[in-house]
Amino acid sequence: MSEESKSYCFEYQRRVEFHETDLAGLVHFSNFYRYMETAEHEFMRSLGHPVHRQMNEIEIGWPRVSASCEFRKPARNDDVLIIRVSIDEIRTKSVRYSFRFYLDLEEAPIATGKVAVVCVRFENGAISAVPIPDKIRADLEFALAGSKP
Repeated sequence: MSEESKSYCFEYQRRVEFHETDLAGLVHFSNFYRYMETAEHEFMRSLGHPVHRQMNEIEIGWPRVSASCEFRKPARNDDVLIIRVSIDEIRTKSVRYSFRFYLDLEEAPIATGKVAVVCVRFENGAISAVPIPDKIRADLEFALAGSKP
């Protein structure tokens, strides 16, 4: 699904910190993965769901099962990144997100990324994939459909 066809995306902004840059003064590529995770967490909080929580007497979380990012232009110290999060797909136990990074919304994104997360239960030191709880699924589906819950 292209970004143009998505009627809803969550937008998160953050300023690039000096310690996130390399010797050339550019944001080190690894930080884009941190930015995606932070934007995803903020998106989930905006829906009323922290990414790690007790729910119906079980402890759930959302570890990553895949992540990728493509870089087109650099970001530098003190730049303000605008990160747009969209849902690509909701499966029984997982969610696939897309990310677009902008310095200026009037220009093309400087980077794009994808992350897949799986809903898991933590129990007795073990981790196992579980179906996405109904309330979380409903809120994710509203966001996917273009409605804020």
